[in-house]
Amino acid sequence: MSTATLLAPSTAPSPEAPFGRLLTAMVTPFRADGAVDLDLAARLADHLVSNGSDGLVLCGTTGESPTLTWQEQHELFAAVKGAVGTRASLLAGSGSNCTAEAVEATGEAAALGADGALVVVPYYNKPPQEGLEAHFRAVAQAAPELPLMLYNIPGRTGCSLAPDTTARLLDQANVVGFKAASGTTEEVSRLRELCGNRLAIYSGDDALTLPMLAVGAVGVVSVASHLVGPRIRAMLLAHLSGDVAAALNEHQQLLPLCRALFCTTNPIPVKAALEISGWPVGAPRLPLLSADTDVRQRLSSILAALRPT
Repeated sequence: MSTATLLAPSTAPSPEAPFGRLLTAMVTPFRADGAVDLDLAARLADHLVSNGSDGLVLCGTTGESPTLTWQEQHELFAAVKGAVGTRASLLAGSGSNCTAEAVEATGEAAALGADGALVVVPYYNKPPQEGLEAHFRAVAQAAPELPLMLYNIPGRTGCSLAPDTTARLLDQANVVGFKAASGTTEEVSRLRELCGNRLAIYSGDDALTLPMLAVGAVGVVSVASHLVGPRIRAMLLAHLSGDVAAALNEHQQLLPLCRALFCTTNPIPVKAALEISGWPVGAPRLPLLSADTDVRQRLSSILAALRPT
């Protein structure tokens, strides 16, 4: 280990990065019969934390929340919490396009002992900004002691939470984080302009993590960290230490994997990549399908190139 790494700042939770710097949006493993594999989920969670993750996000987009029952989500959270204890922040996906359901799920996340909740922009019904503000305000007030990370991913939800609306929500003390998955650094720049250090912005796109860090993001909610957690952590540490060249080198080397993991709908590629890497997490639930041969071959080549020689 180099002296630079030994002297690098910690990525643990801090006032600036309340959930840590590297959060993994964890897949949900399924058994061959389609049931959630709680034992494998616990082992995978332990592995991720042991390989650089400061926190885990359960039952988000990557965790296939649309096809999980609330009971399955609660059982998954309990299994992962039992495996990692206090070694990592645990965030529960509690968003919905029904405000009443999101309120109930966020309250349940707090009752289960989550360290935070990831609350996605309501999808499909395309509310105006006033409706989005009222929605998130209701969720925040339902669990005032639970830190919330708002999640903007317009490619999935069909509408976008505007930075101005986000800024107005900061009068809710538990609105502390924002997962930026709009595909542009401009969103981060505008949020920093309006919210300053009051809001911890996390990249929601692995390929844009370093550019987003450069304009004010504090970390990443990552998919690629299932496979290259230590290297993403090294990139974060290099950036935090001011070693621009080292951070850029890691960014460039990881880009092929980051792109491949989103060559088709997430989490199809990452589940295939985990299987290739010895983690039989099962196929996604319908209506998603397993990765085809071309995707698997592309991932196999990239993963082979990233393995230490």
